[in-house]
Amino acid sequence: MASIAKAVEQTLKSGLVRFQAFVNGAWIDAKDRRTFSVTNPADGSHLGDVPDMTTDDARSAIDAAYEAKREWAKRTSKERSGLLRRWFDLVRRNRDDLARIITAEQGKPLNEAKGEVDYGASFIEWYSEEAKRVYGDVLPSVSTSKRLFVLKEPVGVAALITPWNFPFSMVLRKASAALAAGCTAVVKPAEDTPLCALALAKLAEDAGIPAGVYNTITCSRDNVAGVGEMLAASEKIAMVSFTGSTAVGKLLLKHCASNVTKVSMELGGQAAFIVFDSADADAAVEGAANAKFRNAGQACIAANRFLVQEGIHDLFCEKLKVAMEKLFVGNGFEEGVTVGPLINQRAAEKVMAHVTDAISKGGKVLCGGDFHHLGRTFFKPTLLSHCTVDMLPAREETFGPIIPVFKFKTEEEALKMANSTQYGLASYFYSTDFSQIWRVAESLECGVVGVNEGSVTTEVAPFGGVKQSGIGKEGSKYGIEEFLHTKYICMGNIRPGK
Repeated sequence: MASIAKAVEQTLKSGLVRFQAFVNGAWIDAKDRRTFSVTNPADGSHLGDVPDMTTDDARSAIDAAYEAKREWAKRTSKERSGLLRRWFDLVRRNRDDLARIITAEQGKPLNEAKGEVDYGASFIEWYSEEAKRVYGDVLPSVSTSKRLFVLKEPVGVAALITPWNFPFSMVLRKASAALAAGCTAVVKPAEDTPLCALALAKLAEDAGIPAGVYNTITCSRDNVAGVGEMLAASEKIAMVSFTGSTAVGKLLLKHCASNVTKVSMELGGQAAFIVFDSADADAAVEGAANAKFRNAGQACIAANRFLVQEGIHDLFCEKLKVAMEKLFVGNGFEEGVTVGPLINQRAAEKVMAHVTDAISKGGKVLCGGDFHHLGRTFFKPTLLSHCTVDMLPAREETFGPIIPVFKFKTEEEALKMANSTQYGLASYFYSTDFSQIWRVAESLECGVVGVNEGSVTTEVAPFGGVKQSGIGKEGSKYGIEEFLHTKYICMGNIRPGK
């Protein structure tokens, strides 16, 4: 435990840990000087206090971004690319310190945190290059006296509201695309994990990104509704990008409607993980672990419902149980830990409620099934069999380290179960039947499909869902489009030469 305490102390002494917000190139407190505490979910220890900003503070950040937008948009794409590349280099250079900040405030194992730093950095690198590839078009004219052009222009000020489960990479997946497009940004990180976003603001400052272009404000749960409404309803905000729950996304959409503000919404999920009889059982078990236990199951694309065909059901459950019993639960700073704490006790209690509900309706616990002895934010990796569609894990996103297994007979039955949800973010399935692979991939109602693969996210591919899982895409060449609008120019009265 002494080594863990030392690691946390080392983290807090890092020059990247900031306890002020960053607005218009300056590190500032809330105008009323109020703060709120940031704690380590593993042991509840106090990491520090950051500004508890109000709508008045948010308005100042919006004003700063609005004043900076014209000059930033006028910069050449090559200039913006160079600044983003410098930001990327600084992130890579500070990889270990940034990973420790993630583990300290979010709880995930240190190796996972390092992976998140790499993943987040990949978006800055990608969009530093994509900034130079925002192309327009010359259209064929219907008249000899006209010439038709299409330009892509930055939308303006972007409000970026990010979640606690990936507090580093989700900031960069949004912000790097926004800045590459020529937009300025106001970042509002989750109240549980503001230190990652503030560290990124420090590195953006060090990279030379101009004052007002990149702003970060923080607020507590008490002020988040007011600040969120301010960001969504302000006439100076041209675009809102939000990652979080569907319920909060719907509220933000209502506020955005007042000004018909452009939105990108990455919302909830209820991912199905289907194992067909033809699947390679060992590969499916490995994929299941990747799709479920990363970040202790706290991911919108984490597999939530495991649908296993009756012919492979018993073998899959047996092998999966063996694999799960090798998982190591503990403090993210401890060597060898593979599953860290949940973000808070409320989250762990929700997982317990899902397990209890499943057991009360006939579910069988094959392993786990309770809180871990380390504390009430830790939950044992849990495997449930004999699950039915009336149980909570079948209807709600669990956001925790439990695998409920539902047995099915036919492909049609599996697809009906997989698609019987309001969500449509991700799905996974394992099969070696080539025809089935095409049929199922095309039939799943979601935005992301993993075929014989449990780890699917990358900066080069679009990320986003359908139905109530969201609107728009992040990452890849498609992600920058969210921060651009299309302008059509018709040049007339062109006289033919003599």
